[in-house]
This record gives sequence, structure tokens and C-alpha cells, in this order.
Amino acid sequence: MTTTFDALILGGGPAGATAALLLARRGWSVAVVEKSVFPRRKVCGEFLSATNLPLLRELGLAESFLSIAGPDVRRVAIFAGDHTITSDMPRLDRDRYGWGHGLGREQLDTMLLNQASANGATLFQPYAASVLHKRNGVFECELTGRDSRIVRGRIAIAAHGSWDAGHLPTQSPRHTPLPSDLFGFKARFLDTRLQPGLMPLITFPDGYGGMVHTDGGAVSFSCCIRRDRLEHCRRESPGSPAGEAVLAHITRHCAGVRDALLEASAEPNSWRSAGPIRPGIRGTERNGVFQVGNAAGEAHPAVAEGISMAMQSSWLLVQQLVSTTLADNRRATAHVTAKAYERAWMRAFAWRIRTAAVIAHWAMRPTAVAMTIPLVRAFPFVLTQSARQTGKATVLCSPSC
Repeated sequence: MTTTFDALILGGGPAGATAALLLARRGWSVAVVEKSVFPRRKVCGEFLSATNLPLLRELGLAESFLSIAGPDVRRVAIFAGDHTITSDMPRLDRDRYGWGHGLGREQLDTMLLNQASANGATLFQPYAASVLHKRNGVFECELTGRDSRIVRGRIAIAAHGSWDAGHLPTQSPRHTPLPSDLFGFKARFLDTRLQPGLMPLITFPDGYGGMVHTDGGAVSFSCCIRRDRLEHCRRESPGSPAGEAVLAHITRHCAGVRDALLEASAEPNSWRSAGPIRPGIRGTERNGVFQVGNAAGEAHPAVAEGISMAMQSSWLLVQQLVSTTLADNRRATAHVTAKAYERAWMRAFAWRIRTAAVIAHWAMRPTAVAMTIPLVRAFPFVLTQSARQTGKATVLCSPSC
């Protein structure tokens, strides 16, 4: 007989694992479907702002996280052409851990999913969800992997991200390629000259990026670049891998990156790419399936809030799920829960996503950057305020965490 779980979660990354862990600790039976084998590397800025530390404490992982994460990120900066401008990162005053940190996804994702499993969540890994439909009020998901099986859940949560097209009702169809499509690249470097505790926004023609010290003494370098510029980069660097061609373009236009990586070497096999990336608001529920993380909405990576939004969106959803009784009048309760989650999500993230879009489009346009650099140099506190506006000091997790 097939077990029917209270919650079926598609995706075991930060959003899915956080939802699974929070629900399992509240006594729910939870199934998590994850297609990849962990540990795995992903294209990601690998930064978690200090606003996640109260949530990590609730998850029982704050001390483990801090023991292996990179140094306190106390300063923000802009690397633009020959200019480097720095300012203070806004501190999370009410939390005894006032600063964000970098941590590799192979470390973070494994830590979260293992904790969810230790608290009772059932993992189906590596399995891919190929079909999801609702029958007699229960979601049924067909899995393919080592074998084929069906997993059932009274509710379903999509935490599968947004980059992969598919046939699930919460996945986007394939889009027509556009010159403006953004592609992400990431690598980790050793022996860099990046100042510890500094996280710069990197600007260059038709793209933007960031750097942060992470675990193991490495620096995580990530960037996004338009499709048309990527093709131009590859023509300029024939025979080079795409990531190295993009990095050559960035170092030609950004002295800060050039100096930081002057004596550095990339970790073996650390280059990763993904895309196209299409930031925006997608919705918190589709066809009766709750959506968290990038499946619900995605900010431009320029503001380094992807992991934070993923984990925090799951926290917001779980608060609504556990505050209602799904056993009584399930259809009406599910509708009320969905609307309450949507309102909470929009309050928490809509402004963040829109602000990130403004910053990203500014960073990709050299003329706009050149016009505003004198202002930012005169008033560097603008960087601190921008970091604040993108959620670096906004705690969603309750004081009881």
C-alpha cells in the first residue's frame, strides 16, 4: 500500500528542506523528492544574510552553520570600472549574530536535508517527479529513479526552483530564446586578494556579479550575463570554456575583480552554469500546489538574497499551515491558508524583488553606472541603505525562534 503523507515536497534544496524540517518538527509526516545526489554544487552566490540566523536557530543549525561558514560580512562594495567604493553592511541589531556569512551549497543543502531526515522527513533521493495530479483530494506524484513509484500527499509544495522547464503543473514551459536572457556562472577561487568580510557588487557591460568569502577559505564568485553578450564573449575567447570567457570579459572591465583574482586559482571543476534566469514574481500557489523559493518568485541575484528568500518563504508558508486545521473543511481551510500565505509573501518579498530589478538593470548599463558613481562616492552610505532595502536587516522569523 502507498503511504499518504501530510505533505509532499518537490525539491530538497534550501526551500524544500526548510519546509520539510519545520513541518516534521511539528509532527507532520513529510515526503521530500529530490532528483540530485547530495552533496552537489549549484550556481549560487552562496551568501546568507544575518536575517536567516534566527531561523537557523529554530532549525537547530545555527551553531553548525557558524562553525563552517565564512567570516562575518561586515562591508558592502561596488566594483565598477576602476572604482571601488565601500560602506558598512547594515547590522541585525536585535540578533547576537549581527552579520551574514557565505557557505557553499554543497555544505548548506546537505546540512538542511540531513536535519530534515533526522527529524522524521522521508527522503526520495535521487528521484525525479515526472507527473503530479490530484485525485480524490490527494496529490499523487509519479517518481522515476532507481525504480518507479508513486508518492501521495494531502498537500503539495513545489520547491523545485525555476530554471528547469518540465511537465509538472508548477513548472514553466520552455520559452523562446531571447538576446536579453540571463545566464548564471559560478566558480570558487583560492588565494584571492579579496578583503575578508567584504562583499562587492560587480558591474560590467551586460551583466553583474558578486564575490564573498565562504567555507574552506575559498571565495565564491558568481555572475549573470546576457545571452547576446555571452555569445560575444565566446567569440572573443575561442576555445575557452564559457565561464572563463565570461571572466575574461569581466576582468577587462572591472579592476576590482582583476586585482582580487590576480594571484588566485579556481578550484578544480568548480565552474558551473545555469539558465536562462528569469527573475520575477510567479505566485505562491498554482493548481492547488503551494510554491516556495524560486518557484514562487526570484530576485535578481545582484542583491544576494536567493537563499534567504527560499528559506524564509518556507517559514512563512509553514506558519500558515500549522495555524489552521486542514482536517476540518479541508477545501475552505486550504483556500484561506493560500490567501494568507500570498499576503505574507508579497509583504516580505515583492519590494525586495522590485528593488533588485532596479539595481540589476543599473549594474548592467555602463552609462548609468558612470553617471551615478560620483554620487555614490560622495555618499557611500547609499550602499548601506540599498542593502537594507533588499532585506539584509529584515527579520521574518518570530522573536521566539
